[in-house]
Amino acid sequence: MAAILEIADLSKTYDSGQQALKSVSLSIEKGEIFALLGPNGAGKTTLIGAVCGIVRPTSGSIMIGGVDLLADPRGGRARIGLVPQELSLNIFDYVGRVVSFSRGLFGKPRDPKVVERVLKSLSLWDKREARIQALSGGMKRRVLIAKALVHEPEVLFLDEPTAGVDVELRRDMWRLIGKLRDQGVTIILTTHYIEEAEEMADRIGVIDKGELILVEEKKALMAKLGKTEAVVGLAAPLDTIPPTFADWPLTLSEDKQTLTYTITAEEAENRGLAALIKALESAGIDFRTLDTHRSSLEDIFVDLVEGR
Repeated sequence: MAAILEIADLSKTYDSGQQALKSVSLSIEKGEIFALLGPNGAGKTTLIGAVCGIVRPTSGSIMIGGVDLLADPRGGRARIGLVPQELSLNIFDYVGRVVSFSRGLFGKPRDPKVVERVLKSLSLWDKREARIQALSGGMKRRVLIAKALVHEPEVLFLDEPTAGVDVELRRDMWRLIGKLRDQGVTIILTTHYIEEAEEMADRIGVIDKGELILVEEKKALMAKLGKTEAVVGLAAPLDTIPPTFADWPLTLSEDKQTLTYTITAEEAENRGLAALIKALESAGIDFRTLDTHRSSLEDIFVDLVEGR
């Protein structure tokens, strides 16, 4: 699939000497949902700001839809929609007018049909005559998305799209983002809710200390770095793990009552839980309980960042 956004060797050093980005290179494919994860201060906001024309990079290049963003910032910016984390809206203005005005800011001609289509797609058409102050928090966030979409951008940036909303509303936002992708919008999101990335993203990028340390398809990432842990409650305590299990990734608890078996997804293909159970039975080791846990994306993310 063709790339819609190409970032090459992007660096940013502030006047204070802080190096916020260190030779970041990234290619985003048209029509995908890409999740950018990283701890606070990792460089997520600086990277988004550089692509959206808010931050001037020290070096590197940004191409979006074939347009050089640094050489033609206005032309590049017109291809991007940005939904900020903060609810930055004039609460006394009206929904329809706010969205229509945003289209004009990008030099697009007045087009009531586009405004209507965007508002309807976000379930805001019935609220078009309402003041912003009369809306719920979730509806206000939908207005921000409408403002970002009304000039018909090719790429939509969502900075913490569900920050400060309840669980039910977060699920609604997930469904909405999926619908936007189905309409052909390329979506790049940052989030502290890693389950959000696990639920929606096609690919995951992890940034830490200004460096992009990993970019991977979500399924491949889960398979490569994910682990399965089985906790076996023994029927009788073991003094030590038998020599026949010397090359098995087994640990014995201090109270001698529990065995813990930890394997990666790749290892599970050759020596999975079924093989463990069979080996325990062959060795005459009885057990009462067997509990399993499979790594989440959050487990993988924590391991990656803490490992650095």
